[in-house]
Amino acid sequence: MKTPKLSSQQRENFRYWLALKLVPRLSVQKKLELVALYGLVKLFSDLTIIENIGLTSGQVQGFTNPNWQKIDSIIEQTLGNDAKIVTIDDANYPPLLKQIYDPPLVLFIKGNIENLVKNQLALVGSRSASIQGRETAEHFAQELAEYGAVITSGLALGIDAAAHRGALTANAPTVAVIATGIDKVYPSRHKVLVQKILTAGGTIVSEFLPGTPPKVGHFPKRNRIISGMSYGVLVIEAELKSGSLITARSALEQNREVFAVPGSIYHQNALGCHWLIKQGAKLVDQIADIVEELEFLAENSLNLSRNKEIEKESKKSCVQSLCNDPLLASVGYEITPVDIVVSRSKLPTDVVLTRLTMLELRGLVSAVPGGYLKIK
Repeated sequence: MKTPKLSSQQRENFRYWLALKLVPRLSVQKKLELVALYGLVKLFSDLTIIENIGLTSGQVQGFTNPNWQKIDSIIEQTLGNDAKIVTIDDANYPPLLKQIYDPPLVLFIKGNIENLVKNQLALVGSRSASIQGRETAEHFAQELAEYGAVITSGLALGIDAAAHRGALTANAPTVAVIATGIDKVYPSRHKVLVQKILTAGGTIVSEFLPGTPPKVGHFPKRNRIISGMSYGVLVIEAELKSGSLITARSALEQNREVFAVPGSIYHQNALGCHWLIKQGAKLVDQIADIVEELEFLAENSLNLSRNKEIEKESKKSCVQSLCNDPLLASVGYEITPVDIVVSRSKLPTDVVLTRLTMLELRGLVSAVPGGYLKIK
């Protein structure tokens, strides 16, 4: 596979944003504030700015002497893994993610970049989910995807994987946010799932540099992106101390909707959901509970209802046309042999058999020993 080529302008933009990302121990808020005040390129070219804003020696070094060799290597590694770089000033950067307190300056993307700007809904839960929990997640994900939501989750075992699979069942794209470099799959058993996600037009997202292995501290950072890109978070099965609750708390801090599916009071994995409901999360036991809270789903729901009505009318029209099929007059309310139907209708035998089958499927005639009966 050929490594995609970048324009000189794209490459320079990537280089400066990556250089800013690599400046050590300086908050994202401060970095964005400096960009807003002075401009991205000027931060790396005007030494007087850097010397007068109270930075540490390591931070000054990050601005005055960036490791351009490392930065170029990051770009090549990304492109070499058939991935893309999306910076915070890019039109494809997730619009909701820009609004959070600490948005990633740079995202590494595999798959369909257009999903980043579509309406997303996060679905998360326990890695050690019950069979019922996984089935519930898959069912909700499938239906929500049919309503037009892009299902976003974290590619973890249990509920996350079920959510991605539910979206795939609906032939819809799904977004997986990972806690490793874009060139790695964790857990490794999900390599096939990742390939299915990409084949179905889905997207893999990471803020970590290529080559980054899974680390405990990366997962909470990953969780804020899952909630940050989404209009709401649905939690299905979660213990009181779990990553899913971290995602839910991030969602609350980001002013997103939080939904929770209740479970048995004797089930450890239900306690986190019950706690969220007590804190004000919306109890969910059907899709309508979510649809009525999210405007884009409600609009899609109306369209879906209209389409179903059109389909229903189409089927009704089809049945009515079959009711008027002249062949139906050739079948009596007593057993009518096929050769009699052929004789009465003056049609070829193969045509008669095909149309009799259609009438039977619509419940207008019944095949019985010796022929057919009209039943309506």
